[in-house]
Amino acid sequence: MNYEADKIRLIMTLRREGITDTRVLSAMERVPREMFLAPDLADKAYDNVALPIGHGQTISQPMVVAAMTVKLDVDKRMKLLEIGTGSGYQTAILAPLCRRIYTMERNRNLMREAEVRFKSLRLSNVVTWLGDGYRGWPEQAPFDGIIVTAAAPELPMSLVEQLTVGGRMVIPIGAEGDDQELVCITRTDDGFERESMFAVRFVPLVTDRRIVAGGS
Repeated sequence: MNYEADKIRLIMTLRREGITDTRVLSAMERVPREMFLAPDLADKAYDNVALPIGHGQTISQPMVVAAMTVKLDVDKRMKLLEIGTGSGYQTAILAPLCRRIYTMERNRNLMREAEVRFKSLRLSNVVTWLGDGYRGWPEQAPFDGIIVTAAAPELPMSLVEQLTVGGRMVIPIGAEGDDQELVCITRTDDGFERESMFAVRFVPLVTDRRIVAGGS
């Protein structure tokens, strides 16, 4: 199946919604979203909607993926942390934009599937780890940017502390079933600044300590 017309339609939709960063739009156009979906959902790959990927998780709506990526303000020098690998789609969008991306996932099957996709796409700057994203990856910290595909009920300071000063974290805040808000956290010399973005909805993510909410 040829997806080129569907890709163009999606890129035009993203532009109308305010996504103008050409690097992000180019990454969205290059990454084959159908690769991250079950074959029976491939015809919906370039619809601007979230879709199930199994194991109670979803692949995020392209608009949300694009907006989160733009807000991170990524460049080729940056080292990133992603909490919640999921299908690996968000990882694949970020990989060509940064120096290295460390991505964490709790579900072994999802991680294995994502690793196969990364290899197929020849993403050599992706490092994977099966572990509890709520803890982050302190052994590799600090990070220039952190992206969290999980709606934590409150801001996880354990992750804020793994940012460089000036680094950004994009994360949804809010309990499952309640209003969730996508926020951008910027670490400062004496704490952090918080910027509200827009309302979102993510599926649950289980941590070793408690249940918060998430998806990827």
